[in-house]
Parts: sequence; structure tokens; C-alpha cells
Amino acid sequence: MTIDVIVFFIPAAIAVLAAMATVTSRNAVHAALFLVINCSAIAVLYLVLNAPFLALAQVAVFVGAIMVLFLFVIVLLDTNRRTPPSGTPGRKGKLDWQSPVAVLLAWVLLAEWSYLLLERLQRKPEFPQALADSSPRGFGEALFGRYLLPFEVTSVILLAAMIGAIVLTLTKTARRPFGKEKDQ
Repeated sequence: MTIDVIVFFIPAAIAVLAAMATVTSRNAVHAALFLVINCSAIAVLYLVLNAPFLALAQVAVFVGAIMVLFLFVIVLLDTNRRTPPSGTPGRKGKLDWQSPVAVLLAWVLLAEWSYLLLERLQRKPEFPQALADSSPRGFGEALFGRYLLPFEVTSVILLAAMIGAIVLTLTKTARRPFGKEKDQ
């Protein structure tokens, strides 16, 4: 076993274990901290793959900026409270149309995945071309040129997820306008 294999498998194992701990953790702050460990291990994997710019971007963007934002939202919204938000089963205000729409959207997503999988199996495998210029300039030109649409779609999805998390965790008292003491 060479040193390269050892240096690969140790951060890979740490990344997998941290990802599992992120998903299974009951405390939201602990889950966010496990996600920081996961992102840091992935940055080490980028270094092993000789991509120092991606490793730096992983640490600066995900570990630095996004995790601070997640922790701020977690602390601000107090996700560990015991009462579920309105609209959840067993509480007043549950919307009857949510379950059928969720099932319908799950079937649509399953059909899309099946179609893409069957289409992919019928084609010859294509390996992505490596960037000709792996400098930050080449990376930026590829990201904001050829991959601009997936980049923007990802940012919109992350924004929608953040807004959805905030809306789901708001309590009835937090939804009142300022200065009103009772619901009218």
C-alpha cells in the first residue's frame, strides 16, 4: 500500500463517517459541525487530487461562509424546540392538499430518474474533459461560461431551501406583525 492510497483513504473514511453523523445527529448544531468536518475532509481529498484551488474554495466557501450562515439560522430559529410548527400532522391548520401533492411529486421525480438512468445506460460512457487551464482563471471561465446554468440553478435551489426551512420553523407567535399582542 503506497502513501498516496493511505492519504486518500483516511480523509475519505473521515468524510463518510462525518456525513453519516450529520444525517443521524439529533442536535442541529452538532449536525452542522459534523458537516464542517465532512467539508474539511473533502478539501483534503481535493489536495490529494492535486487541485489546491478547489481545496481552498471548499474551505473558504463551505466551511467558512455557508456553515456560518447555517449555524446562524439554526441558532436564530431554535430548531430544538419541542412543539412542531403549525401545518404538521396532529395540529390545527394542516393543509389537506399537501400529502397528495407530495406523493405526486415523488412519482414525477422517480419517473425522471428512471428515464435518465435508462438513457444513460443506452449511451456509451463519456468521461468529462479535464480543464485545459486548472488555474483560478480557467476555473472561473469554465464555471461562469460552460457551467453557468447549473451554477445558477444550484444557487436558486439553495435559496429556496433556506426560505423553506425558515418558513417551516416559524411559530405562530413569530408570524404576528410587530406590535400586535393577540391574533385577530
